[in-house]
Amino acid sequence: MQGVPARTTGLETNQNTGREDDAMKVVKYKEIEPVRMDNEVARGVAGRVLIGAKDGAERFCMRIFELSPGGHTPKHTHDWEHEIFVHAGKGEVFIDGRWHGVEGGTAVFVPPGTGHQVRNAGEDPLVFVCLIPAGPPEM
Repeated sequence: MQGVPARTTGLETNQNTGREDDAMKVVKYKEIEPVRMDNEVARGVAGRVLIGAKDGAERFCMRIFELSPGGHTPKHTHDWEHEIFVHAGKGEVFIDGRWHGVEGGTAVFVPPGTGHQVRNAGEDPLVFVCLIPAGPPEM
């Protein structure tokens, strides 16, 4: 791609933030401590911020969630969109008043202002990546 320098080393100056450090991040998600949610509104959820503001990401936040069998996120609505990619497992996403089946390899777009919820409908963990714009709470 013209105009985009190739990153060949880990120690460079980030052109957006001016930081001279390891501007590129490579991490296995299991190395990040999860935030666990297990209450009346969210059951069996482990969420991790993979790439966010503290990494210098100024436009997006990438998160990964694992829902235990029978687990679910809260049913909620907000002013920003979500992009979801299901990595593994089987589940359902509630959008527009109905449930949609999802499994590994499924992509989901949740428009701003749309009520939504994700639940595990299988016997194995449901694992999905969720992208949100920068600004809203990351977790």
